[in-house]
Amino acid sequence: MDIGMLLVAQNYHENVSDQEVFLREVEMGVNAEKWGFDTVWSAEHHFDDYSMLPDNLQILTYIAAKTSKIKLGTAAVILPWNDPKRVVEKVAMLDMLSGGRVMYGMGRGLAKMEYEAFGIPMDEARERFVEATKLTLEGLRTGVVENPDGKYYKQSRAQIRPAPDPSYEWTRERLFGAAMSPDTIPIIAELGLRMMTFVQFPFEKHAEAINQWRELYREKQGVEPPTPLVQDFVICHEDADEARRLAHEHLSRYFLSVIKHYDFAGDHWRSTKGYETYQVGADMIKEAGMEAAATGYVEANIYGTPEQIVEKYAARRELAGDFSANAAFAFGGLPIDQAFKSAQLFGEKVVPELKKMTAKVPVSA
Repeated sequence: MDIGMLLVAQNYHENVSDQEVFLREVEMGVNAEKWGFDTVWSAEHHFDDYSMLPDNLQILTYIAAKTSKIKLGTAAVILPWNDPKRVVEKVAMLDMLSGGRVMYGMGRGLAKMEYEAFGIPMDEARERFVEATKLTLEGLRTGVVENPDGKYYKQSRAQIRPAPDPSYEWTRERLFGAAMSPDTIPIIAELGLRMMTFVQFPFEKHAEAINQWRELYREKQGVEPPTPLVQDFVICHEDADEARRLAHEHLSRYFLSVIKHYDFAGDHWRSTKGYETYQVGADMIKEAGMEAAATGYVEANIYGTPEQIVEKYAARRELAGDFSANAAFAFGGLPIDQAFKSAQLFGEKVVPELKKMTAKVPVSA
């Protein structure tokens, strides 16, 4: 079981500068290696205190220079906001500098405010994502980016230099696609990407989505799928009551930041091409009420003592089979020092136990 740490860099702190939040969280990412994590991941977000990580490849390059073996994951490069040939150049360079440690995760983005700031119509997101994904994967595998007849990314032949190192093969295990809605799962399977998902609901629902992706992956790729990546927001504390208190305070605040950043209280999803299914979730939140929805979100994610957390992961593996776990520790105004303690405790006491786990084969397999 591969266990990762996700960097978010969310500034919901009082009287703490963006610089301090950003630099401390990058420091946490550097420490992930000595705390026993297999991978450190960085999100990509712009223009908001929700997440201050505008260039995850640059962040991971810094971490690569400070570490020696931990893998470096993008969660994700939002392809519609980036020039595909520049993505290929930067991913290839980071892979070379780090000795083949890159885990390349791709996404299409979800926030209307970010799309508007970039001047890109959100209706084009899905088609842009598919076209850019194919273009970047081909570029990494061949060292050439070429797409003369592209709808959104017309590109004459461009040779990537330095060329991607052929000894660092871009296997299926290193390629991820964010899948947060039912209509994205078939796209990720068709592209041959490992499913990357963030926990939002009771895990039974996520297990259904994971098994759907597995079935489609087998059908489209003709091989067994690699493990999916499941992302949680985590509070790890030696005291169970304190873990619960911190989770309900700070995970609830994080949930409210999600609602604000993605405008889940709005009705624009219904009329935005490729995002219609998100309106169902938005309507469910309105129907349940914000407080009840926040409580449900807290309970869907992971918190507790190390022993309680291990039990929660074990229960998930009984439902969904093998998966890779990813955890964010700094969010919702949780004091930075407390986030460090939570991450270090998780690394020291949870990670070794997760690596011992075996899982039942899912029914659908």
